[in-house]
Amino acid sequence: MSGSRTPPRALNVPSGRLSRLARLSSMATSVAGNMAVTGLRETARGNRPGVKDLLLTPSNIQRIADDLARMRGAAMKIGQLLSMDTGDILPPELNQIMARLRADADYMPPKQLKVVLNKNWGNSWLQKFERFDVRPLAAASIGQVHRAKTRDGRDMAIKVQYPGVARSIDSDVATVAALIKVSGLLPRGFELKPYMEEALRQLREEADYEREGQCLRDFRQRLQDDDTFVVPEFYEDFTTKHVLAMSYIGSRPIEDAVDLDQTRRNRIAESLVTLLLRELFDFRFMQTDPNFANYRFDPQTDRLVLLDFGATRHFQSKFVDQYRRLFQIGLAGDIDGLRALAHEIGFIAPETAPHHQQALLEMIETAFAAFREHNTFDFGNTALLQKMNAAGRALASDGFVPPPVPLDVLYLHRKLGGTYLLANRLKAQLPIRDIVGRFVTP
Repeated sequence: MSGSRTPPRALNVPSGRLSRLARLSSMATSVAGNMAVTGLRETARGNRPGVKDLLLTPSNIQRIADDLARMRGAAMKIGQLLSMDTGDILPPELNQIMARLRADADYMPPKQLKVVLNKNWGNSWLQKFERFDVRPLAAASIGQVHRAKTRDGRDMAIKVQYPGVARSIDSDVATVAALIKVSGLLPRGFELKPYMEEALRQLREEADYEREGQCLRDFRQRLQDDDTFVVPEFYEDFTTKHVLAMSYIGSRPIEDAVDLDQTRRNRIAESLVTLLLRELFDFRFMQTDPNFANYRFDPQTDRLVLLDFGATRHFQSKFVDQYRRLFQIGLAGDIDGLRALAHEIGFIAPETAPHHQQALLEMIETAFAAFREHNTFDFGNTALLQKMNAAGRALASDGFVPPPVPLDVLYLHRKLGGTYLLANRLKAQLPIRDIVGRFVTP
């Protein structure tokens, strides 16, 4: 695919429900017009293009990615959730569009930023700061982050939510869901509704920065005796529903760690894998967004900085026990046990065709076998990823429609998949069987 998303710019965020709806409708009309023109042109040439061919042109993909990124808020976030939470459930063509939204968003210009901060802090807020950088450090789907220093000496990172995000969540999600349905790209029989309902719930939680601040404080307390990680300090006195204040921690993007030697890369990846297992089996409380931007590191100490706790989730003990048994059975190579547990968790439904059941079990066993068969698993080797992706595509092309698994499964697998990809990016080599065994061995 050629082209790339327009670099982030300072653009006003449309904050009214009607203005956001109009922008989404304009995008849909433009894309539909492009599809019609392309269809006529190809028909005149004697071709019969399908919906996918007409929709997934470089110009349409760029228009969709640009417009949703400019909208920010739920309109942008819903694409990220679909591409990350459902994994291989959606076809790669639709993921191709949605995955384009993971880069930095456009950001609010200073004038709009000032209006938001005046509303949250009062008109005299600037008097409390020695410095406030109006150009953000980062901009994402729901808010952007600024560095500032208060007059009492605190070096802060301040996340400011885009205006109108919270009140437009319902209408944004409904409109984007409708666009997805009419795209014709969803597998036949795929039920989108539960994913949209969960997206609504998660977005409402992520739009509550006071809740995120409490989750940030919780994680900081849980990890305060672990010198591997650094979690920012939560500043409640500057935090509101739509502004989150925390300590600023100097660090570098986790992707920069790819330039370190093998030993250091292994240590970083092992720390992240171990944290995931602690979140699942010890805390039963997980930050479920594995976006690479949420992990940074200090190159002097290799300590890992953890950011963004909006997408945290508590797991019930029954669910955690199911996954403890899944890892035990999988690492033991117990095929019959895997089959029973796949039914229990919900990977396989009673109505799932027998040959699809077998294919799913083979995929699960393939993953566990790769971990069992090597004392040190090489995450940089892409053979397992390629094999799993090929198996997923074969299932989809054969008409398999995944059953509606518990939503906790989606969140956990989102984190598992993201952590795997990060270890892959670091080309880590880990004794993964032993690491997991420390948490699941009776």
